[in-house]
Amino acid sequence: MQVPVQVLAGGRWGRARRALAAALLVALAAGGCSAGGGGGGGGTADVVDQGYQSGDGSTTQWPAAERPGPVELVGTDYEGGTQDVSAWRGDVVVLNTWYAACPPCRAEAPDLVAVAEEYADRGVHVLGINGTDAAGAAQPFQERFGVPYPSLEDTDGSAVASLQGTVPVNAVPTTVVLDRQGRVAARVLGLVEGSTLRAVVEELLAEEPA
Repeated sequence: MQVPVQVLAGGRWGRARRALAAALLVALAAGGCSAGGGGGGGGTADVVDQGYQSGDGSTTQWPAAERPGPVELVGTDYEGGTQDVSAWRGDVVVLNTWYAACPPCRAEAPDLVAVAEEYADRGVHVLGINGTDAAGAAQPFQERFGVPYPSLEDTDGSAVASLQGTVPVNAVPTTVVLDRQGRVAARVLGLVEGSTLRAVVEELLAEEPA
């Protein structure tokens, strides 16, 4: 995101420049981490004419007849297990990109954990995708927040690349929700609110299985 900044000349404006720079950094961090910082993509370009920038928490939902997919996504989690999204056809799937040093990822973690626990018995699966961290950084994050679901170790970018082939993922965190057929039903760029995620999940659970 390009932010216009007025140049202030002269040494007496040094403190003003520093204050302005700090304010800009805070504003950028509040909306979400950049794709480059989290290994989630190359740049901040998004779907044309959607009217918002990546990482601002905006939610996009697709009508059933227009949903892209199904998503084909396979990877290895931090415990060494294989996770294949296609094995969850017939269930609702929540995919979330994250990395341990990302402030909005930490902020949204309790809501993701709560949703995973509340809906586990109703056929909802949550899967994290981490394109930055080795196990030494990712697992302490999972332990700290009591994360009950697996996360793919995606430092080679293959999992995100598979997802990008179906829906743009240009911010970290990004949350993508798949319907029972594995198609993309919703996407949130940036921090996802628990109420928003629950509303999407409830709508998809109410749909008749194909």
